[in-house]
Amino acid sequence: MKKRKLNYRFHNPNTAEVTADYLLKVLIEANEGKVEQAIQEAADELPEDTKVIEAYLV
Repeated sequence: MKKRKLNYRFHNPNTAEVTADYLLKVLIEANEGKVEQAIQEAADELPEDTKVIEAYLV
């Protein structure tokens, strides 16, 4: 049996800028947990004296 190639077509009445903004928001929301974890891991690797300074900046 021969495999069929899938073709997708989307009608998008929005401008390229609006579409890009929407896609960016969706991707950010989908990866929010991963980003927060990466930031936390990077913060955990900072020297202890840097963490004290950060606490005052927040």
